[in-house]
Amino acid sequence: MAGGWLGPRKPIGGAHDAAHGLRKTLSWPHLVALGVGAIVGTGIYTLTGVGADRAGPAVIVAFAIAGAVCAFAALAYAEMATLIPTAGGAYAYTYSVLGETLAWIVGWSLILEYSLACSTVAVGWSAYLVGWIQSLGVDLPAQLLAGPHAGGIINLPAVLVALAIAGMLIAGTRESATFNIILVAIKLTALTAFVVLALPFFDADKMTPFMPYGFGSQVEGGTTRGVMAAAAIVFFAFYGFDAVATSAEEAKNPGRDLTIGILGSMAICTLIYMLVAISAIGSVSYIDLGKSSEPLAFVLRTLGHPGAAWAIGLAALIALPSVILVMMYGQSRIFFVMARDGLLPRFLSKISPRSGAPTTITLVTGVFVALVAGFFRLDEIAELANAGTLVAFIAVAVCMMVLRRRDPDLPRVFRCPKPYLVGTLAVLGCLYLLASLPTHTLTRFAMWNVIGVVFYLAYGRARSVAARNEAAAG
Repeated sequence: MAGGWLGPRKPIGGAHDAAHGLRKTLSWPHLVALGVGAIVGTGIYTLTGVGADRAGPAVIVAFAIAGAVCAFAALAYAEMATLIPTAGGAYAYTYSVLGETLAWIVGWSLILEYSLACSTVAVGWSAYLVGWIQSLGVDLPAQLLAGPHAGGIINLPAVLVALAIAGMLIAGTRESATFNIILVAIKLTALTAFVVLALPFFDADKMTPFMPYGFGSQVEGGTTRGVMAAAAIVFFAFYGFDAVATSAEEAKNPGRDLTIGILGSMAICTLIYMLVAISAIGSVSYIDLGKSSEPLAFVLRTLGHPGAAWAIGLAALIALPSVILVMMYGQSRIFFVMARDGLLPRFLSKISPRSGAPTTITLVTGVFVALVAGFFRLDEIAELANAGTLVAFIAVAVCMMVLRRRDPDLPRVFRCPKPYLVGTLAVLGCLYLLASLPTHTLTRFAMWNVIGVVFYLAYGRARSVAARNEAAAG
């Protein structure tokens, strides 16, 4: 075990005792579905319109750029996940390659990514549910549909869905992953139906002017517009494949299954997004599309398919919990590994002998997400999730390049093509998207990490298992 000024490094492929090891229950179909389940969420249902407002028809290019940045990161993830097939994703790779201090910062950022994304989707699902129930003529108590910031007491549907998903994860990883496959199938069916219904109405004239606001970000009328401005926003619709990497320790055949899961889910989702964007922009005016908060349903209603619009809304209502499931799964595994490493209280890494899942930390995660979703205002802090994700992507790309230089002869099940080019493009692309975030978002992200570093110095560093092992070996 090597160390340095950035703290101790864990050995690559280090073993864990049975009491703190996760059971291998997942095969590649589960992992592909986990990736698609996390990626295809509220983003594609809402951000098509937001992107169209910022980039016009060139939102298709914005989706391609955001997808390309994520694809570079996905290639790095695939190499690192198969090389270090332990739970924890970017946190675990950083710990083994760069050291404990940077690993803590990455893990702390991942907590922000998963918890905020999970809570945001729970609130979005609550809005879908309430709207759908009210469309049937049923009025619900307003005090139980919003947190104190919106004049209510608690967003009860968001709390209940978060706790229900946590209960499902506690029941067992394989059972949850199998249920997720069903939810993913519903989402993909709904999006395929949208493309089939909208694409025949494609009109090339609606694609001009193709790039009305230019390529770079610029402020027009108080709104930031341009292809890159749209790309920084629609990036939210792509991330989630990194949750597959957190499942590495539970994969039956990590070398094969993780590669298929990470790259397969990215390829499927990029294709879906491009088809949906082309179908939407090509069938209605991008100006009208940009004004809608439910762009896909708006397109179908405009084209004379109100029944299909209603059905796609119902499909979103049924299937969006898959995003909560995968994000909460990823969050619980990050917490679990950090606790197993001693950086968080060790009792949180206890494994259930019945299900083989970390039930204690999953319950804590579910309650944490439910409280955030039920009481806190999320519209101003949701972009913090993007910041945490981008930091994790940068860390993984750097880890891949450093390890290629430091240990070139390590057996690699999946080898990223042109690793230094791909890794550099991933880092530069993520830095550009990070810089494109609002200043107040970056300020809050810095404050979050200051809190995290203080906690690490006050608690985690002194209790680190890796540091104790290093001291004993010395």
